[in-house]
Amino acid sequence: MSQRRRPTQVDIARAAGVSQATVSLVISGGAASGQVAEHTRQAVLDAAAELGYTVNAAARSLRGGRNRLLGLYTFESVFPVDQRDFYFPFLLGVEEATAEFGYDLLLFSSVTSGERRIYSDGINRLKVADGCVLLGRHIDRAVLADLVHEDFPFVFVGRREVPGVELSYVAPDYVGATRDMVRRLTALGHRRFAYLRPADHQEPTRDREAGFRQGLAEAGLPDQPVHELPDDSPGADAELAALLAQWLADGVTALLVEPKEDDQAIVALERVAADAGVRIPEDLSVALLGDPTRSSAPGPVRDWTRFTLPREDMGRAAVGLLLELLDSDDGPRQLSVACAPVDGDSVGRPR
Repeated sequence: MSQRRRPTQVDIARAAGVSQATVSLVISGGAASGQVAEHTRQAVLDAAAELGYTVNAAARSLRGGRNRLLGLYTFESVFPVDQRDFYFPFLLGVEEATAEFGYDLLLFSSVTSGERRIYSDGINRLKVADGCVLLGRHIDRAVLADLVHEDFPFVFVGRREVPGVELSYVAPDYVGATRDMVRRLTALGHRRFAYLRPADHQEPTRDREAGFRQGLAEAGLPDQPVHELPDDSPGADAELAALLAQWLADGVTALLVEPKEDDQAIVALERVAADAGVRIPEDLSVALLGDPTRSSAPGPVRDWTRFTLPREDMGRAAVGLLLELLDSDDGPRQLSVACAPVDGDSVGRPR
């Protein structure tokens, strides 16, 4: 005796007297299902229940079909308190956009043997979703290359480069935002700059430095000094104090600082400047090339002049770009999102 065939959406459409497209809208349960009249929707659900129809999301995904699930994968844990400022707006934007497009959102933790992994025994664990939004500071570029070679649809939040492949991503326009900060400072009369950046040479740092150089060139100014942020070693304050003394001796009036994952370098800068009797912004204007993290230092928090990343907008844009990838075979896509300038109290006219 042969095994009974699993009912399909075609069977439901025949039993309910509607088209298969109507069945697909109702079964998806997304926002688009609201286009179906209530009596028609109920007829489809009744037929599905009578036939014993169930959605096999994994099977549909493997066949290349849509199960109206979008994934969200982070290369670091999103729940520790010290990550909330960085991740929460991204998550909010992704969740809101996913719901608006009528999809469900699946958060992948993918922890195996204490490590976060996308692949387990050679199997892509994200495949249960139609596609995935990826984000994180500390990434595995080889894994991103594997996803591209596998032709799995994903969009990374942030610009990332992987040798030999092209990625789809939504990224903040660090080049334009940093260039505009230099323009603002030169408009105030600043001509001697210093730039303090992390030592990791990641894409965001390279983009900011490119914007710094572009702003100087547009103002007709020569190259200006670029220094790496001191680490958290016991001698870091002394190193930073020596840099500060050198800048002031060289006539530097404006300092651009790229925030790190923590606020230690910025706190140290304030501390070293105070110890040296250097006033911000009266003696030295300081602009941050991004958002400072939530400060754990005692005392009042300075309102830094800076630009802010459109994190929520980037999350929403990543979902929109991912759906475009699912509907098109045009290849990878990249989108740049403008940053917003924030007026603070750390920038003034040069002394």
